[in-house]
Amino acid sequence: MNVTVPSLTLVRRIKAPVSRVWAAWTTPALMMLWFGPHHTRAEEAEADLRHGGRFRVVLREDNGARHEATGLYAEIEPERRLVFSWNWVSTPERVSRVTVELRAIAEGTEVTLTHDRFADADTATRHRRGWTESLERLVALLDGDEPEGASPG
Repeated sequence: MNVTVPSLTLVRRIKAPVSRVWAAWTTPALMMLWFGPHHTRAEEAEADLRHGGRFRVVLREDNGARHEATGLYAEIEPERRLVFSWNWVSTPERVSRVTVELRAIAEGTEVTLTHDRFADADTATRHRRGWTESLERLVALLDGDEPEGASPG
């Protein structure tokens, strides 16, 4: 019996060079400027950017709820590809995988985000919304609508 494991793939084009997009994914101070859906803000971020290094982000919802996601870096190809495990601290038994691929294009960078190995379709649907809104925030940050003094380079 062949069981399909839920996944999602999102593609966005950003008017910034690959180096700036890579920095936004791998520099904690920059991650805090965009990471999370619209109704959240990142309170903490960590990125030990090495194979087996830890990734961590703490999100606070507008209603005060706190969520912490963590994972380990499995693949790091600077300015090209980043793969890390993903799990919410509240559900440690549910580990999924995020792959971020960056490609230089004439207008800047094409970002392809694939999140797979979800426990079920509902979880994939919730993460699709979260990543869609996070990527909207990333595009706004790097396309020039960033807060004063927040330029990644």
